Amino acid sequence: MPPNTTATTGDTATTGATSVKSGRKKGRKARLVVLVLVLAIIGGIAYGAYWSISTVRASFPQTTGSIKLDGLSGPVDVKRDGYGIPQIYASSDEDLFMAQGYVQAQDRFYEMDVRRHMTSGRLSEMFGKSQVENDEFLRTLGWDRIAQQEYDTKLSDSTKKHLQAYAKGVNAYLQGKEGKDISLEYAALGFTNDYKPGKWTPVDSVSWLKAMAWDLRGNMQDEIDRALMAGRLGPQQIQDLYPAYPYGRNKPIVQEGRYDELNKAFQQGGGSSTEGTAGGTSAQGATGSSQGTTGTTGSSTTTGTGSGLTSQLGGLYKVLDGLPTAVGVNGQGIGSNSWVVAGKYTITGKPLLANDPHLSASLPSVWYQMGLHCRTVSDKCQYDVTGYTFAGMPGVIIGHNAKIAWGMTNSGVDVTDLYLEKVSANGYLYDGKVKPFKTREETIQVAGGKAKTIVVRQTQDGMPLLSDRDDELVQVGRKASVNSAAPDRGDGYGIALRWTALDPGTSMDAVFALDKADGWDDFRAAAALFDVPSQNLIYAGTDNHIGYTLPGKIPTRSDKDAGALPAPGWESKYRWKGFVKKDELPYEYDPARGYIVTANQAVVDRAKYPYTLTTDWGYGTRSQRITDLIESKIKDGGKISTDDMRQMQLDNSSEIAKLLVPKLLKIDLKDPEVRKAQKLLEGWDYTQDADSAAAAYFNAVWRNILKLSFGNKLPKEVRVKGQCLWVDKIDSTGPVDDDTKVRECGQRDAEQAQPDGGDRWFEVVRTLMDKPDSDWWKTPRSGTRPAANNRDQLFARAMIDARWELTAKLGKDIDTWSWGRLHRLFLKNQTLGTEGPKVLQYLLNRGPWKLSGGEATVNASGWNAAGGYNVLWVPSMRMVVNLADLDKSKWINLSGASGHAFNAHYTDQTGKWADGELLPWSFSGKAVDASTSDTLVLEP
Repeated sequence: MPPNTTATTGDTATTGATSVKSGRKKGRKARLVVLVLVLAIIGGIAYGAYWSISTVRASFPQTTGSIKLDGLSGPVDVKRDGYGIPQIYASSDEDLFMAQGYVQAQDRFYEMDVRRHMTSGRLSEMFGKSQVENDEFLRTLGWDRIAQQEYDTKLSDSTKKHLQAYAKGVNAYLQGKEGKDISLEYAALGFTNDYKPGKWTPVDSVSWLKAMAWDLRGNMQDEIDRALMAGRLGPQQIQDLYPAYPYGRNKPIVQEGRYDELNKAFQQGGGSSTEGTAGGTSAQGATGSSQGTTGTTGSSTTTGTGSGLTSQLGGLYKVLDGLPTAVGVNGQGIGSNSWVVAGKYTITGKPLLANDPHLSASLPSVWYQMGLHCRTVSDKCQYDVTGYTFAGMPGVIIGHNAKIAWGMTNSGVDVTDLYLEKVSANGYLYDGKVKPFKTREETIQVAGGKAKTIVVRQTQDGMPLLSDRDDELVQVGRKASVNSAAPDRGDGYGIALRWTALDPGTSMDAVFALDKADGWDDFRAAAALFDVPSQNLIYAGTDNHIGYTLPGKIPTRSDKDAGALPAPGWESKYRWKGFVKKDELPYEYDPARGYIVTANQAVVDRAKYPYTLTTDWGYGTRSQRITDLIESKIKDGGKISTDDMRQMQLDNSSEIAKLLVPKLLKIDLKDPEVRKAQKLLEGWDYTQDADSAAAAYFNAVWRNILKLSFGNKLPKEVRVKGQCLWVDKIDSTGPVDDDTKVRECGQRDAEQAQPDGGDRWFEVVRTLMDKPDSDWWKTPRSGTRPAANNRDQLFARAMIDARWELTAKLGKDIDTWSWGRLHRLFLKNQTLGTEGPKVLQYLLNRGPWKLSGGEATVNASGWNAAGGYNVLWVPSMRMVVNLADLDKSKWINLSGASGHAFNAHYTDQTGKWADGELLPWSFSGKAVDASTSDTLVLEP
């Protein structure tokens, strides 16, 4: 039975994600009070107003005429269209990437600078002591150290040359400029410290891939959450909350790949078909009794629970939650859609490819649109490619060249494991012996303050001890208890991380190889270099072929349920065995069905593939909806157009509403005002348009169903801050059976809390629908709100609560309700726009926009049901590539090309993005010339 709980306060709403995020301690919050006051003064006096306007204009990029750049071997043309999107034309690779660095720095250098300070753990140099603890954790991970090793030992000579040329271009832009000449933000920073941007280095670019990999790291969040739940919920309850993947209903990505020989070899060789060696974990966890928490086979066993691991993981989560985000909401809500349709099913007779990655809503957008063109493609100048780049990195990440197009979605494969380590003053316990930690010192420079030196401890496998970065975790670790399967407590416990991205890799090589690939074989070879983050890559060629491949460095473990829970670090049997060989990873080429869909669902049926890629896939709600939309178009000989692909990207249909609404309409409600709201659902087509009152009411009902059924029964470590409950007292053996209750308040930020309402929760509720008397459906009376003892009573209670919640938020008159009034997008400047008075937010932030779509919908404007309705993650861009005529491809970005707050291209694409429009995407020289508004010539 779920623990008995009673709510005492409401929920906390969220206003969206930011890049430099407030931490859990008052001292960590990047409030930048002095800067706020300075800008407030600037905005309020005549001289200040003049200074502000002149400063803003001084940082705008020159986009016409000519500029001389030392280091170019020939002239480079930079052609910008009406949205400021640049297309660069050069005659050598070095000139091309040097110009890319210069142009990106023109538009986005402040963003680039913040990113490199984040990846290197040097935010304190810019923002002072508020970021010291973030820097400590980032230094412990050591992204920039690994990036330096990659640059020194792994990357090809040609990649290094491209990185060097890019850095040369960035530095050419910086030369001779003061902070106010670069951006408004530097002008503000200049009032509080003497920070000046340093030179760009090639490693600064490589480090960004580590930050991206961190936010796309797989199931680490689920691993922590399952362990935390074990302190209050039993094994079956946790299994209820992590149900089996519905392979029979939601198809995996690879459906026609045959792995019979691979399975046979695996069974005969005992898993010998892996490559490499690794240290890590296996099926056994350190958190609780046999749980089957992954919802797959239910065979995962663990070594026992204890306050030590629960406290350590709860504290670790708080540290993680305070970190700045790179591209996602700290690992939560990361999804994406991509699909490709073969020419036999398209109007053009050639493939169509669509992609829309779902990432944090940020300003500027994480993406930067750009074309990189060699005037003549040759050995000297090899690139003719266009698409979405990251400001701060050379090359194109997602897009197309003259022969192929590709898209990416997060695969979600399990590439991280947590260890509970038995530590002492002399080291850590390993196979009965104490081994010394590898240590290094890191000195953090602090703007306006004293430098701080920390010691980073690592195991022999290079795993950093994450728990060292928080004084509370260290103290808790000393007092921690675990069950008898663990060694004596001694000096305590800590948490260490094993993660594939902490090994040097070749992902930067992959970017350039993709950009110049001219067919399937080249594409596959390039993808094989993309070791982290592991992404689903889809492919289409002008030669009328389509395909999919899963690249990445993916560990193998000794059991199919391995990696679902933290593992005991004191036994070597929990190491990773190796890594799946690249030629044994799943792929598909020209499947007979004529299309491939990837939307974070299972890559391959687990029963048909010998290796466990993860036990925490998305549950396939979006992917199956896309599949159904494709099938509906091509049945009876139908053909798909470019605009059909766009319309699919905008599909707002709610799959959970299709399941629940028929049940909700059968419930007899006494209150006439609640019945009025219920009637909104009659005849509703389940489409979550921004102007839909029915969508507003249903999502409020859904939110309250989740809160009453699950949210009020989860441990405080995963519940939303501000939600306080009276709960059964828990001791080391479980619930105290004497009706003793204690008051516990949630500890998570609203955007990270559970239940978040994603498609895992769709599956949880779907599975429980046939169990109307399950204990999950029971909830106590609260004030005048009735208790519930079964499913329908709880649904009635949720409908009542939702009616009065929306009355408070939107008014009593349901005719004025709309989903868009609840479901709003705010775009915030990544640093200085996140805190402070309204004058500062007005200067740097934009919004709100009222959005259609929702959680686990193809048009995935994600929100967290535990915290509120505001939009947290979005389709960060949308593109549709037409392989029959590349100039008829379409694209859009979340914001605009510029990172300058008052530039015309700051958010000039956002309105069209919100309305579901796509912009023309010129590729050929003729099309680019026709769309060019400004031309800048960079001269040697």
